[in-house]
Amino acid sequence: MVKRILQEIKEYKLAAIMTPVFMVLEVAMEMLIPLLIADLVDKGVEQGNLTEIYSIGGQMLICALIGLFGGIMGAILGSKASAGLAKNLRKKMFENIQTFSFENIDKFSTAGLVTRLTTDVTNVQNAFIMVLRMGFRAPVTVAVAMILSFKINVRLASVYLVAMIVLLTVMGFVMAKARPLFDTLFKKYDALNASVQENITGMRVVKAYVREQFEKKKFTDGSHGIYKAATSAEKMVAFTMPFMNVVVYTCIILISWFGAKFIVLDGTLTTGELLSLFSYCMNILFSLMFFAMIFIMITMSIASMQRIYEVLEEKSTITNPENPVYEVKDGSIKFKDVVFGYNKTADRPVLDHVNLEIKSGETIGVLGGTGSAKSTLVSMISRLYDVNEGEVIVGGRNVKDYDVETIRNEVSVVLQNNVLFSGTIAENLRWGDKNATDEEVKHAAKLACADEFIEKFPDGYNTHIEQGGTNVSGGQRQRLCIARALLKKPKILILDDSTSAVDTATDAKIRKAFREEIPNTTKLIIAQRINSVMDADRIIVMDDGKIDDFGSHDELLARNQIYREIFEQQTGAGSGDFDKVDEEGGKDNA
Repeated sequence: MVKRILQEIKEYKLAAIMTPVFMVLEVAMEMLIPLLIADLVDKGVEQGNLTEIYSIGGQMLICALIGLFGGIMGAILGSKASAGLAKNLRKKMFENIQTFSFENIDKFSTAGLVTRLTTDVTNVQNAFIMVLRMGFRAPVTVAVAMILSFKINVRLASVYLVAMIVLLTVMGFVMAKARPLFDTLFKKYDALNASVQENITGMRVVKAYVREQFEKKKFTDGSHGIYKAATSAEKMVAFTMPFMNVVVYTCIILISWFGAKFIVLDGTLTTGELLSLFSYCMNILFSLMFFAMIFIMITMSIASMQRIYEVLEEKSTITNPENPVYEVKDGSIKFKDVVFGYNKTADRPVLDHVNLEIKSGETIGVLGGTGSAKSTLVSMISRLYDVNEGEVIVGGRNVKDYDVETIRNEVSVVLQNNVLFSGTIAENLRWGDKNATDEEVKHAAKLACADEFIEKFPDGYNTHIEQGGTNVSGGQRQRLCIARALLKKPKILILDDSTSAVDTATDAKIRKAFREEIPNTTKLIIAQRINSVMDADRIIVMDDGKIDDFGSHDELLARNQIYREIFEQQTGAGSGDFDKVDEEGGKDNA
């Protein structure tokens, strides 16, 4: 896991290598200064030798300046390496996410991916710079200081050794206990992010139903959950610092006590050497304190690294074959005994042994109640999902034989949730074809009846669209999405309930334009309004993941009870809602 993440250091490898080098240089200078202090006291101050004082003082100044240079360069290069690692991790994760199928996205959730790209990467970045700087500095400081301390006085240096063993044991215990707590904390971050995202996206609905208080309580509960998880984790690691302070001051007291005894009674230690030991004591123990900070950061980052690693290593469930086909012959579609379920362990599949054949250029209507798998059915055509069993054939070839980008370019899908991106109307439409001319953009808008309102805007096609298209109405958003899909000039066009917010007159104009302008394009229109599909060549009636019937309007009206009841409701005194069939005593379509 760590190896895989460190692969993303790439062009910042030299900075990452040089950071510890400069940190070691800084440590080396710091370790020399206590030795020089001992000589300064013993040879200069106590002997009253000004020449020695000036000489040794000059050496100390040079060491300090070199150490300062090493520290500055280590900080600069460490920051560059850690920020570079974070940049590359985000880039690599984002690139891999772009390859994900809908199934992969469902596995992680949108909010979870956002947290991994932001909070988790930041945790790893902070831990990495700590490891590069303090992670190398602290062990080298401890090792060199211990060697020099033992060289001065073995008995006093043994005090450091015992303290170090105690501290490392305690830190290992805390790390083992804290890691599961941080795992729980990050999962709660995911949940809170999901709640915030849902609230902001659906803000209009929240206000329409006066649910602000409910959402506030929901957020407060989620935030309190993070508070509790963070408190539990921090309580565990917070114990480390006070414990270290106790050890540090205990060492200072013991060194003072025994050092004074060795100087006064035994004469085995000089005043300068005792000062050096104090310096090394502080270096060792403060390095261990820094090491404690590192292990806290690492404890947090291990959970984050695992979450990042999962995204980096996730392979799309939809991949290209070894020798992909790069041309779709036509818009014919065939389902051969297709079985599909979002959850492969579920008792019943979402699509249950579906057989279907559609000729190229046909206009096909799709009707069905909520949960009847209408959207799932059409998702198989462009490989948004792959079937569990059976085959989906487009243009005479199994969709799995095609290059993924090729099949998706030839199948334009206008989903139920119409999404526009921040930018101008023209920029949004050119998602369908980035090289489209102004005339082609306007023609696509005209087919989708979007030109009617675009030209009324002061800036026309240069009108800025807010993120999500919040500054245009639902019907306008739908028409823009249809125009964007038409600009691809696809062999298959799928409208997944994409005219539900459009009035019936405009809906009729759009369907008329389809018949006249793109007769060779296969069109699948999912709708709740029977008027939107009754003039289609044939109509599919979906029921509980199966095709209940398939035929023309007249054929279905004559033989299919579900279709006849819908027709009578929507053209007579009914409410016009397909799902009302269940409430009126018709067949259960949910």
